[in-house]
Amino acid sequence: MGIKKQIEVEVKFAVDQDTVLPPLGAAEYVVRTDPAVVHHLSAVYYDTDDLRLSQAKIALRRRTGGKDAGWHIKLPGVNGRIELQHPLNPELSPEEDTVPEELMSVIRVLVRNRPLKPIARVDNERHEVIAYGIDDEPVAEFCDDHVSSWSYLPEGTEQHWREWEIEATAHAQETGLAEPLMRSAIGLLTQAGAVVSTSPSKLVMALGESSQNAAPGFAVAQLDEDSPAFAVLQALKRNRDKLIEYDPKVRRDEFDSVHQMRVATRELRSHMQTFEGILVGEKYMALEDHLKQLAGILGQARDAEVIAERFEKLLELDEAEVLDEQTKNHLHNDMKRQYELAHRRVVKTLDNPQYIQLLDDLDEVLANPPLAEELPEEVQEEAQAAEPEALADQPEAAEEAGAKEEHKHLTPEEILLTHVETAFKKLKRRHDFAKAGWIDPELTLHQKEERVHDIRKAAKKLRYSAEAVGDATSLDTAKIYKACKWMQEVLGDFQDAVTSRDKLLHFAESSRRAGEDTFGYGVVYNIEHQLGLEALEKYDESYEKVASSYKALMKKAAKLSKK
Repeated sequence: MGIKKQIEVEVKFAVDQDTVLPPLGAAEYVVRTDPAVVHHLSAVYYDTDDLRLSQAKIALRRRTGGKDAGWHIKLPGVNGRIELQHPLNPELSPEEDTVPEELMSVIRVLVRNRPLKPIARVDNERHEVIAYGIDDEPVAEFCDDHVSSWSYLPEGTEQHWREWEIEATAHAQETGLAEPLMRSAIGLLTQAGAVVSTSPSKLVMALGESSQNAAPGFAVAQLDEDSPAFAVLQALKRNRDKLIEYDPKVRRDEFDSVHQMRVATRELRSHMQTFEGILVGEKYMALEDHLKQLAGILGQARDAEVIAERFEKLLELDEAEVLDEQTKNHLHNDMKRQYELAHRRVVKTLDNPQYIQLLDDLDEVLANPPLAEELPEEVQEEAQAAEPEALADQPEAAEEAGAKEEHKHLTPEEILLTHVETAFKKLKRRHDFAKAGWIDPELTLHQKEERVHDIRKAAKKLRYSAEAVGDATSLDTAKIYKACKWMQEVLGDFQDAVTSRDKLLHFAESSRRAGEDTFGYGVVYNIEHQLGLEALEKYDESYEKVASSYKALMKKAAKLSKK
């Protein structure tokens, strides 16, 4: 048994019981239609007590009857709803048949450890007509549905209605007929008296107003919208929501999903650091460590993905013509295998109870934020205590500890700006350190490049801190945010070349031990070294943009503080 996946490109129509169906063969690109076939379908929909799936516009159902009986999940997608299907277990009764693990993994980020229960039942007498194109392949499915539903929620009711639904087939989508065919069919059906439905699904219709009685699945504390704390929670909520959004995409290994989830995780952690002093407490601080671990695991998969893509591009260069076939095969396949292994580890991590607890803890922060201003003074002092001893040899740590001490006497706006100031000082210090080291003959190439990599990490911290200030105050931080992002891109290109070279050295050593020709690795290594140096040519300009935008931001902040 396995999951079947398809993209739904469909339109639903509300129609009266006596509306007459027009001849579907009149629609553009339709050559003929089959006689209508009647199916009797019955679907039970499942969700948590707080309707977490419904709130995320996800439907989970167990359907019997028709040609696709089974467990179904419908997810929002870019080009149409995504439907995942899994066949029923014929050896189990409906009461014993639970959600298959392959589907459960898709929604676990929302459901977590909460039990699923039936929330509605929808019975449907479906009159289905298949329409064929010029190549005699199905291009559309038309359904005339006579629906009865029952909401199992408190104050739920029984309802009856009729609706039409037309869906472009996978063949129509692949051949580019879906859009013009659907446009023609919509015109044909509306002329017959149908009205495009405003209800997104039969489940929404079945639940009706009864869904409003459920407690919100992801509650956020109600604060004064003019307070920085309100903006802080909204920023954290956006990060949390992005994390949840990309979880199922990462599991399905969608393009760029690992990268986006890694960005969301890092951004969330950085924002939590920036908001320290407004939000406090040991549990809040512990979340940062858990997010760091998650970002590290995602980072391993992302690095493997990036290097695999770089190797593919390098193999297309003219210089790669001198590589022997064995080396080409290694470059083509070995990093892909490393990514596959790293991706499996990511999915295993997302199934780990510790990850589920992390999500629950994030929800708790948003629902019951540990605001410093609401804690007794002695608790605030304990929560904002200085860092551990032995900071004398760690100027950055000592500086951050000093900033935390100052937070006791600052407003929330001043706390956020202090984080930005600290972040820029760290960036400048690492910039000076790297510039001095680059011309130091006693440093190895690896040591020099590590200093440059540290600049990138500091730029990322400054970027996220500036974004947090922009979210939580009236200050416009767009310029410094963009400047930091550009610096990250410049240094990111450099670091990708460095990481690629490290992998090439590893592969070359493995090939040497196996008695293989390693000349090709040296050729590609040199190409990557030159690409890295070319990326650094833009660095000085990017730093100047960051420095000037920082000065402008702090000058503007000083003016506002005097008003």
